[in-house]
Amino acid sequence: MTAKTDVRRYPGFGLFSLLFFVYLYLPISVVVFYSFNANRIVANWGGFSLHWYTAALSNAALVNAVNTSLFVATIATVVSTIVAMMAALVLVRGKQVRYRRVSETVVNLPLLLPEIVVAVAVLILFSELGISNGLLKLTIAHTTFCIPFAFLPIRARLQGMDSDLEDAARDLYASSWTAFRRVTFPLILPGVFSGAMLAFVISMDDFITSNLLNSGGATTLPVYIFSLIKQGVSPQLNAISTLIMIASVVLATAAFLVQRKK
Repeated sequence: MTAKTDVRRYPGFGLFSLLFFVYLYLPISVVVFYSFNANRIVANWGGFSLHWYTAALSNAALVNAVNTSLFVATIATVVSTIVAMMAALVLVRGKQVRYRRVSETVVNLPLLLPEIVVAVAVLILFSELGISNGLLKLTIAHTTFCIPFAFLPIRARLQGMDSDLEDAARDLYASSWTAFRRVTFPLILPGVFSGAMLAFVISMDDFITSNLLNSGGATTLPVYIFSLIKQGVSPQLNAISTLIMIASVVLATAAFLVQRKK
């Protein structure tokens, strides 16, 4: 058996890793730091203050954008996770599935195409169908491109799970639904949770599709933030960005803890 190699023994690897993380997280740290700046001018430090967080949370337009993003992301997450789970069960556990590879490619196609191409195609489709409700367009579009993000963790979980327990449940006269509910689903639940969290974060962070389909007052949070950037960077924008990062870290930590527990 080959012994594990301590990467710290490579000359300069520690310094390279340090520089990499500084390059990666220094801009984020600057945004967080200046979100507490009491001065309206971002680059000039005027003392510690939570004023911009209060201003951001009391901004009606911002709250509406957050509510829109949460509504769209929640619906897209639930629907895309259910569809992805059914697709993974068929493609991984299906005994006689024709064109399995082709089907997997179709499911993952939104990952292979540039998002701007998908967004323009969806925009043209909705225009041809006469769908004008901005919230409905956003929900359908987000659900579509979130499916592969939810599919990949669920498929990986199913592929790494032995099917003997499911076969044993059927040998004990359990129906297909009972075997799924009592055996399969509890075992793939970490993958389902990870896929759902990934789909939720992807939906919340999407800008290109949301910007093209932005109509009828359906403005998502990334689109609203982009409109603020046009007016110049402000401490309020830094506060909003910090709150988004905190929410993303909480979701990622929750997914990690669930995976580790299982």
